[in-house]
Amino acid sequence: MNAQDIYRSKRVAIDEAVSHIQSDNDVIVAQCASEPQGCMARFHIVGDRVQNVRVFSVLTLREYDFYMKPEMQGHFELASWFHAPGSRAALKAGTGTVTYVPNMLHRAATDRIHARRPDIFFGTCTPPDKHGFVSLSLGITYEKDIMDHARLVILEVNPRLPRTFGDTQVHVSAVDFFVEHDQEVPSLPAPVPNATDLQIGAYIADLVEDGSTLQLGIGGIPNAAALALKDKKDLGVHTEMLVDSMMELYQMGVITNARKALKPGKFLTTFAMGSRKFYDWLDDNVAVEFQRGSWVNNPAIVAQNSRMVSVNTCISVDFTGQVASESIGTSQYSGTGGQSDTAQGAVAGFDGLGKSIIACYSTAKNGTVSTITPTLPLGSAVTLHRAHVDHVVTEHGVARLRGRTVRERTRELISIAHPDFRAELMEQAQKLGYL
Repeated sequence: MNAQDIYRSKRVAIDEAVSHIQSDNDVIVAQCASEPQGCMARFHIVGDRVQNVRVFSVLTLREYDFYMKPEMQGHFELASWFHAPGSRAALKAGTGTVTYVPNMLHRAATDRIHARRPDIFFGTCTPPDKHGFVSLSLGITYEKDIMDHARLVILEVNPRLPRTFGDTQVHVSAVDFFVEHDQEVPSLPAPVPNATDLQIGAYIADLVEDGSTLQLGIGGIPNAAALALKDKKDLGVHTEMLVDSMMELYQMGVITNARKALKPGKFLTTFAMGSRKFYDWLDDNVAVEFQRGSWVNNPAIVAQNSRMVSVNTCISVDFTGQVASESIGTSQYSGTGGQSDTAQGAVAGFDGLGKSIIACYSTAKNGTVSTITPTLPLGSAVTLHRAHVDHVVTEHGVARLRGRTVRERTRELISIAHPDFRAELMEQAQKLGYL
């Protein structure tokens, strides 16, 4: 058979695809804009005949019945590498259907494969081209590695997905079943920065030199930082997540990728999510290269970039520089993601000019709590070890921590805390013997 005949022979309905889920299976689904929403919305239909099915995901976009309904306990469990609103809500509700997987993002796939071979992978792709290749389109953070080891590979074919380049191509012969599911690609409206975001963004931009290579996340603060970079020259991108603001800086001539040491001329990313305009820009765009997260986020690879600048956000920072970005005490809020990967890679840069920036508001809970704290709340996960912390930024300035003593760090961090809390923080620092 030719490639088109192979493709046609593997097409099945959604419910037939979902019927392959069996008790005790480990099911891995693609993340974010690559989420196979047609199939995931139907996982629950096999709930009455399966037990102990674990579904591994990152940032699940919708509140699916298979983990939101309490009666799914014992039948399905969402094992999340990074929590989203739905999984947080299920955790809070005590459904018993959600757990968390500690990880460094660049090792998420390889660590899971080491623990147990995956049974089924569900992902999304473009329709096949004339040569029989589909594109995995908007993400291969862990997807391609999992596909290489899964016993069964099922892809939802969505004609609205952009065709992207890099390691996203898969021949139809390497897929077990295709489900045709035409839907709008999940989008992410660009956040509108507030005044605090803009102030933090301005401080971040001051740390970025012309010719730097950037890693920026999503949210008000990274978006504000991108807006503040409009007067820079010859920036490059090596990032976990590619977003609208990077496209806009490229169209403005700020990002050229010309001075990158690694893959000059190319955006390097592992997944993308944004607006429909952004997806149209990505379609058949040879300037953008998608590679596996096990490579893009590997700190040793990140360190090969010139003037690497990694920008991440956090929940709180203690006086010694420990960064909590994923939990509030024992309550898991999000996940480690790629923060540790890119922060370590940036400061280890081969040219000695890399920078890691951790940003946060100076207060939380409507100004009633300082995010600069003497110690982290009991049970907090330390996302970034204090030995790896470089710059910490709030709307009140920049604290430079790399290589500094605990006494120096304490003074630096109190100087960027909200003025309403500085006297109290000074008193607590003295009681701890830090000053």
